[in-house]
Order: sequence, then C-alpha cells, then structure tokens
Amino acid sequence: MDSKVNILGADIDMLTMDEAEEKAFALMETEGCSVIYTPNSEIILYGSNNPEFMDKLNSADMTIADGIGVVYAARMLRRPLKERVAGYDLICRMLPKMAERGKSLYLLGSKPGVAEAAAENIKKKNPDIIIAGTHDGYFNEDGPVIEAVNAAKPDFLLVCLGFPKQEEWIYKNRGALNARLAIGAGGCLDVFAGTVLRAPKFFCDHGIEWLYRLIKQPSRFIRMMALPKFAIKVFFKGKRYR
Repeated sequence: MDSKVNILGADIDMLTMDEAEEKAFALMETEGCSVIYTPNSEIILYGSNNPEFMDKLNSADMTIADGIGVVYAARMLRRPLKERVAGYDLICRMLPKMAERGKSLYLLGSKPGVAEAAAENIKKKNPDIIIAGTHDGYFNEDGPVIEAVNAAKPDFLLVCLGFPKQEEWIYKNRGALNARLAIGAGGCLDVFAGTVLRAPKFFCDHGIEWLYRLIKQPSRFIRMMALPKFAIKVFFKGKRYR
C-alpha cells in the first residue's frame, strides 16, 4: 500500500505521531534543508484551486495531517490515516529530545517580540535546548533573514508566517538556507508565547478545535466556510472512485 493518501491533490503521509517524530529527526541528519508542511482543510482546499501552490506543498519531504478535517477526508476516500499528526503536537514532542541531543532551534515569524517570548517559554520547559535565534515575520526582504538564519545554523527552523506565505517562503529559499529541517508551523509561535491559547483538551480530543477558535474569534467565520466546501469537494471526489 502507498505510504501517502492523495486528498484533492495533496499527498499526505500516512504516519503515526511516533513515526512522524522519528522521520523528522532522521531528516534532521540529512544534507541540505529538509521540509515539513502541515496542511489543514483550508490549506488543501486552497491548493486544490491553485495548482502552483499544490506543487510546492507536495515538494515537502514530509506532509502531515494537521487538521481533523484532513483525517475525516481520508476516511471518506477509504484511505484512512493512522492518526492526526498536528504540527504543534509534533514540535512539542520533539523539543525535549532536541534538548537531550544538543539540537538547536530557530524561531521565525509572528509580530515583533512574539518569537522572543516563545523562545523564553520553550526554554523554561526545556532548559537544555539551544535557541539558535529568533526573528519576527514582519520583513520585506528575504536576504537579511536568510543571513541571520544561516549565521545561526539551526537544526530545526520554525517558519510561522501563515499560509500560503510560509510554504512559499520555504519553497523559494530552502536551497539557500543553512538549516537542517524547516517546518511551516502556522500560529505555533503565538501559542508558545502565550499570546494565543490553544483549544482545551476536550475540543482537541473531539476534533472541534475549529469551534473553539470560532467562539474566541467570531471574525474567523468567513475562513471557516472553507470547511464545508472542503468536505463537499472530497465527498464528490470519493464518489467518483467508488
């Protein structure tokens, strides 16, 4: 059986969290800058309407199902994933082992000051981890940012610029980056910094984080309309192959 499931054009790796973590550390030992993308339903729907972006998404060395909607979509296509592997959860799993193994971390993205606050909180939980550097996401030129990252030579680069900017930025610059592994990590820095609270365990366990975010931020309603559009598109694709 293939190790991936194709959902509206996106090739999602069929991995458990343990397998994803093991693969991420293996990628960290390879030459060049390896890449992990973490698409949810909204990102895949966007890619299904933008082939150029989908090609970039599929260029990753590992693509994990960040949103529960992606997990449900795979079931609808009768190619169920082993489990959901959210980017934030994967990073949290990796941090203590990175500290044990002497691996370094670079945080890129969000508003000025957020990456620094995130680094401080990560360091509190993982005192031995090496924070190679931080940089906010408010920049106009890539050059100085790439120079800063390359001077730090991080093992793990968190790029939190929001989609599609972060995926496109990594795709464009991976060949110039002196980092072992880069991940498009969305709003992770804000969660690590404490400026945004992650959904409580009940919402996460029941796959309704989207509802919690909508309650906390009603302005997200328009963005949430991508969820039913995604489900309908997957449903009709599934019917064609039955």
